[in-house]
Amino acid sequence: MTTDHSQHPVIDTGRAHPARVYDWLLGGKDNYPVDEAVGETLPPEARDAARQNRAFMNRAVAHLAARGIHQFLDIGTGIPTAPNLHQIVQRTVPSAKVVYADNDPIVLRHAQALLVSSPEGATDYIQADVREPDEIVRHAREVLDFDRPIALSLIALMHFVTDQEDAHGIVRALVATLPPGSHLILSHAAIDLFPELAEQVIAQYAKGGIELGFRTRAEVARFFDGLEMLPPGLVTATEWYGEGQEPPAPQESGIYAGVARVP
Repeated sequence: MTTDHSQHPVIDTGRAHPARVYDWLLGGKDNYPVDEAVGETLPPEARDAARQNRAFMNRAVAHLAARGIHQFLDIGTGIPTAPNLHQIVQRTVPSAKVVYADNDPIVLRHAQALLVSSPEGATDYIQADVREPDEIVRHAREVLDFDRPIALSLIALMHFVTDQEDAHGIVRALVATLPPGSHLILSHAAIDLFPELAEQVIAQYAKGGIELGFRTRAEVARFFDGLEMLPPGLVTATEWYGEGQEPPAPQESGIYAGVARVP
């Protein structure tokens, strides 16, 4: 089953967009010169971070699917890069339901790749911004059962939402809609692991018109307030793996990552 609630907004090719810069960092082709211009100025570690984020998402959702979580709400989806979240979880649970949301119109252009569900499952795509959590949840309720556990995925997203935009409040509002037994999957760029490198990335994104709000470990931990952290807790993206999974190869990372359960 596939559904698509999206409009068809115009793509602004004159301004860089995080989803397209991320696509460029992953070696994708769905970006524009303005996005490449930002990517070219970033240090090589930015490409490593993009790959580390993707690998963390793969491990986290596979772990939760194996633990019996069959519904996923992925906000800040980005341009499709195989394997996509629904492909990972539907390998384990063919009946899994996945709702994607992103605010970049180019992601909508590729939404069909996100909507190829297993026959037993369902996928849906919403053109929406995380800064409008009520709108996302309203659409998600059409596909997901909010009386059953849901995994909320916020991968490398919340550092694009500043404190002035109430990043922590947005996550609290989203988590508050989830029933007990749900999970939050979150990764976030750190300001305190490699400060000079982080400041360089922030400055280059700013030149492209994108404001970043990298955070300390304590500030990232606040996103998980009131939740039960799964082992190994809040660690770097390359240190996180679920029970029974092969540990990732040791590698430095400037990304915090964690998975937590809604009590």
